[in-house]
Amino acid sequence: MQQNSTALSEQTCPCQSGQTYAECCEPLHRQSAFAQNAEQLMRSRYSAYVLKKIDYIVQTTVPSQQALLDKNALLQWAEQTQWCGLEIIEHQANLDKTHSAVEFKAFFNNGEHQVHHEKSLFVFIDHRWYFADPTVKLPTMKQSCICGSGKKFKHCCGEMLCQFYSEI
Repeated sequence: MQQNSTALSEQTCPCQSGQTYAECCEPLHRQSAFAQNAEQLMRSRYSAYVLKKIDYIVQTTVPSQQALLDKNALLQWAEQTQWCGLEIIEHQANLDKTHSAVEFKAFFNNGEHQVHHEKSLFVFIDHRWYFADPTVKLPTMKQSCICGSGKKFKHCCGEMLCQFYSEI
């Protein structure tokens, strides 16, 4: 097992940063380091899907949303998908003091070649970046925000998510 781990560490990181896995996403996956910005977290989450590290996907989602995630469905999707590449289109580092966005394309094959194109919202909570998942049940606009800011959802993450997703 150690030999496989060492071999993986020496390979180019799945996130296509150009660094080895050991220099890039592995410290984040092992939680010996934390993402310094939203793009780094996005890349590490992509690598986690490639490597089927579903616990990392859950741990890097906004804490109030983690219990709402279906780990079995996430694992099944990761296992049935051949990940082919990641393209970061834009990293908007400073939407405000606690929000950033990353627009990306993730290329994959699950029977046919496809691309997942998304603009994702990331929130800085307690000195760490988290992904705000728009696919789980969100609070109403008048309820407290998912990030724990103390603001109403509509004046915080809800406002940001509405810019990205018309169905909210």
